[in-house]
Parts: sequence; C-alpha cells; structure tokens
Amino acid sequence: MLHEQDSLRFLATGIGSVPYLDVESTVKDIIRLFPRIPYWPQFVKRSPLEDMTVQFTESLPLLKIDESSTDLAISPEANREAELVRFYDHFLSEDVGYFAISEKYAPGLHMLLNLLATSSDTEISGYFIKGQVVGPITFAASIKGPDGKAVLHDLEIMEAMANGISIKALWQIRALSSTGRRTILFLDEPYLSGFGSAFSPISREKVVEVLTGAIKFLKDRAQVLIGIHCCGNTDWSMLLEAGPDIINFDAYGYMDYFLLYAGDIKKFLANGGHIAWGIVPTSEFTGKESPEQLAARLSDGISGLQAAGVDKELLYSRSMLTPACGMGTMTPQNASLASKILSQLSVRLRSEL
Repeated sequence: MLHEQDSLRFLATGIGSVPYLDVESTVKDIIRLFPRIPYWPQFVKRSPLEDMTVQFTESLPLLKIDESSTDLAISPEANREAELVRFYDHFLSEDVGYFAISEKYAPGLHMLLNLLATSSDTEISGYFIKGQVVGPITFAASIKGPDGKAVLHDLEIMEAMANGISIKALWQIRALSSTGRRTILFLDEPYLSGFGSAFSPISREKVVEVLTGAIKFLKDRAQVLIGIHCCGNTDWSMLLEAGPDIINFDAYGYMDYFLLYAGDIKKFLANGGHIAWGIVPTSEFTGKESPEQLAARLSDGISGLQAAGVDKELLYSRSMLTPACGMGTMTPQNASLASKILSQLSVRLRSEL
C-alpha cells in the first residue's frame, strides 16, 4: 500500500521503447518530462540487443540469438542438462549479480541510474522510478524449441525461462531502488493480447500460475510495485487474478473492452490495486491530439467505473498515466510530441482533480 504522499494520482511515465538514437539526451528529456516517475528507454532502433526479448537474454541457458532478425531459439548444440544445472546453481543460490543487465544491452537503464546518481535534487519523497522487463509468457512464446514450436509447449524450459526473467527483474529492481526512489516494474506481456483464441498453446490457469509466481518471487524479495502491461485486448480478469499492483492497458483504443470487467476492476482497486491508463495513442497517433481531448476520453472511462460503484476519490488516487504502448515504432517527432502531451495531461489532471 502507498502512503498518501506517495500516491500515484495521475502521475505519468513511459512504457519503454523509443525511436531515438542518442542515449544521454533521451534520458535527460525523460527526467525533465516525467520527473516523478522517470523510466529507462529501450532504443530499439539503435541495436538489435535492445529488442524487448533479446535485451533480457544475458546469462540465460540454451539460447541462440539471431541478431539480424532478433529471433530466439533453443540452440541445437546446447547440452540441455548441463546448462540447466548451471543455471539453477546460480538461480537457487540467488546469485543476482550473475543475472545483471549490462550496459551493452540496456544503455538507457545505466544512463538513467548515472544521471539520477549525480542529480542535485535530494528531495525525492513521493518520487518513483520505473523499469520494465519482458513478461515470462511473452518471453517463452518468443523462443522456438528444436521442434520449431514455442517453448510454451516445453514445461521444463518454460519454467527455467520464467525463473530467469524473474531473477533478472530482481537485479533490475535492486539497481533502480539504489536511487532512493520507490521502484515500479512492469512485466510487458504483448503476447497475451487477444488471449483465448483457439490457437493459444497455454491455458488461462497456466498464465495465472506463471505470472503469480513471478510477482510473488519479486515481492517476497524487494519493496516494489509490480505492473502488468498488455497493449491489446485480453482476458483482463486473468491478469487481475495474477495479483499485480498495477494493470496497464491501451485506454485510447480498448476502453470499452476493459470496462466490461468493471466488477473485477472494482475488487482490484478495493484491494489496493492501481490502473495505468494508456491514454495517449501510439500506433494511432495523428499529432492532432490535445491534453483537453485526452482528458475527456479518460473521463469517459472513469465515469464507466464510477457507474459500476467505484468511489471517485479512490479511483483518482489509484490512477496513473502512460502512452498506449511503447513508442519505438513512432517517428521521433511524433514520439516527442506524444510525450509532451502526456506530461501536460498529467500536470492538468493533478491540478484539477
């Protein structure tokens, strides 16, 4: 639970990916626009190592990476038993340093830590810092086994990869927490968009089990708020059941679908949960959006939850703002404008509501 002075009340932050190339200037802009919750950017156009799945592969077993395509596969030359034994030796002893995310793979993370460490702003009560990691389901879905199928079908490998992502997330949380700010970490699960189709190789129960396990692993070992980000439509009751502190969705494109789960959302908020409204469009961004227009769109969603019996003041205090998804596919000009609008919207809502 957050104390009142630590409320997320309409604070804004980013999702992760950006279309820029200059690391230092990008991070400085992020700190300027989102001083209360700066996030570290993923420079997906700068290096294939910053792809959202490749970025978290260091020290994990069995993997073969095709940097030209960012495809991940289980290496046919790997000694499965030996590599899994070595991995679990480090995992079970909680050798967190072994699973560090290097500057080569995440320069935005290291730049953010360096800039905040040298900042003259020493009054950080009620300030946060936000990171992200590929979610364990999306990660396992992106890795092909020797049979050409995703390792979601291979329970032993899927469990190892979920554990690997969890301990790499723990390393990140400890690094972010070294700034003295309250840490927020999102598990990015785009694979779960449209979950429930006939082609899904994983059950609802297994999704909940894996996500719940990852969240429990992290919260048992660190003071952190865990969010789940899914930028498409999904079974939102499934993600809420997994027990995150924050649920992040594309509020610009999927508001009506999200509100179909108003009863589940009401329970989630009553139990201390938060909503991160992805209210600034990314793939649908036109450049004609304004803080006033987006505030009205957000108001519609808030009214929908109020109609379901959610207390207005509770909803305000448990709401934060993000873009609908990562900005890596946007033009640099549009991404900069979208970030500016998001920052302005946050200032407006915090002063008015």
